[in-house]
Amino acid sequence: MARDYDSQLLESVAVRRRRMRDALLFGAQRGRRTVDERLGKVFAGIAIAAVLCAGCVGWSFLQATLDKQKAEKKKQEQQQEQLYNPSGASDSPTPSGSATKGAGKGGDGKR
Repeated sequence: MARDYDSQLLESVAVRRRRMRDALLFGAQRGRRTVDERLGKVFAGIAIAAVLCAGCVGWSFLQATLDKQKAEKKKQEQQQEQLYNPSGASDSPTPSGSATKGAGKGGDGKR
């Protein structure tokens, strides 16, 4: 008889703990969540994680593309600068002949 009382007491304590745990996890909602609801939440979490990963990959691709375009633009600007200013001595190109117009071998500027 004592064993029945003890097992009944232990079972009632276990039931009470389970109910307290469920109340903490699920709040005031009386109905318990089913396996389908839990699986739905798991799949929703996986979908959100996949969207975040795809967003990170897209952002990385965009950054790499923009960096590549910036490097190509800089390279083209350097090539154009070398075409207009091959010696690198002056920043602005001077028209040929305007600085030495009229100067001959004699150096007096008259012809």
